[in-house]
Amino acid sequence: MTAVKTGLEIFSESPPPSLKHQRMGLLCNPASVDSRYAHARERIRRAFPGQLKALYSPQHGFYAERQDNMIESADRSDPVTGLPVFSLYGETRVPTRAMMDPIDVMLVDLQDVGTRVYTFMYTLSHCMEAARQYGKKIIVLDRPNPLGGLRVEGNLLTSDCSSFVGRYPIPMRHGLTIGELAVLFNTRFGIDCNLEVVSMRGWRRGMTFDQTGLPWVAPSPNLPTPASTMVYPGQVIWEGTNISEGRGTTQPFELFGAPFLAPDQLIKNIDERLLSGVVLRPVEFEPTSHKWGGHPCKGFQIHVTDPGIYSPYALSLGFYQAIFQAYHDNFAYKQPPYEYEYTRLPMDLILGDRRIRSNIEAGTPLKDIVAGWGDSLSTYTKMIKEIYIYN
Repeated sequence: MTAVKTGLEIFSESPPPSLKHQRMGLLCNPASVDSRYAHARERIRRAFPGQLKALYSPQHGFYAERQDNMIESADRSDPVTGLPVFSLYGETRVPTRAMMDPIDVMLVDLQDVGTRVYTFMYTLSHCMEAARQYGKKIIVLDRPNPLGGLRVEGNLLTSDCSSFVGRYPIPMRHGLTIGELAVLFNTRFGIDCNLEVVSMRGWRRGMTFDQTGLPWVAPSPNLPTPASTMVYPGQVIWEGTNISEGRGTTQPFELFGAPFLAPDQLIKNIDERLLSGVVLRPVEFEPTSHKWGGHPCKGFQIHVTDPGIYSPYALSLGFYQAIFQAYHDNFAYKQPPYEYEYTRLPMDLILGDRRIRSNIEAGTPLKDIVAGWGDSLSTYTKMIKEIYIYN
């Protein structure tokens, strides 16, 4: 039985009379479904007959068919409705006037995954800026943070690491729903557009996705399950290295490894406190594509046993440091480009602070690195509590 009702369901079940004559657009993808898997565009068309005029898609495409970063999607026509679909991960990531002209109100129904580097929130932020510029309204139909909303983790993004995988000074695990992110961007980071958030009913900050009763539809190809989102705030760092993050397997981000690793030796260099709430199971896997495609990789699968005490970012940083020290001759960083950045090191953009990489390479104890972001994380936590929509 569904414990949570999404913003989509609440909005479409009780259509606001003030929107009766407004032309609508919808930013969505395959995960934009209700509790019975009906897609948002169908819910909106039934609730507002004749008013839905355009659709918009984020990274990975309208059908989440595009696998990796910088694999663009073209504008297209929706085969179901015949409506134009404007790609916001193609020739532009910023909505143009021509894209905004057909609508008065943009509805946003996207499943965020609670992690700073996930680009959907920045597509939202660009839409909010365009709405302010062109005199449109943004209505965010809120959805759960699949990691829950009680814990935050990681360093805050520094301005010199700003990119499409990080526009604002938030930590890797940000602890907010996409609706709360919109409020944060609008009020604390100065967008100041005409914004409304349709909040969920029944969601509590302590809920992980499997406690919501909602169906999971992958918002992007390599986050196929709630389990993959649980590890993502840490495992995403491998995108900046030659360590496989499990792309090209059936368990992306849950698996990680490389042909040159020796898991039994590597685990000896990991602080046992980092293993709280998880079991690390040694594995061998062979990606069918992406890094090390066709080559056996040795590493681990992360099994989360207690999400309340598991710290995904710290654990992955611990492995990053251990691998860098033990396999210095084999380990390598991915070189640019990465998410439309052509000069800066992808690892720095992912970590969000160049000092993290420098400290890892210098062998600074991880507990000291973590302690170094404590004050800024406390300030962030205090700030977001002021814009919480849910308890």
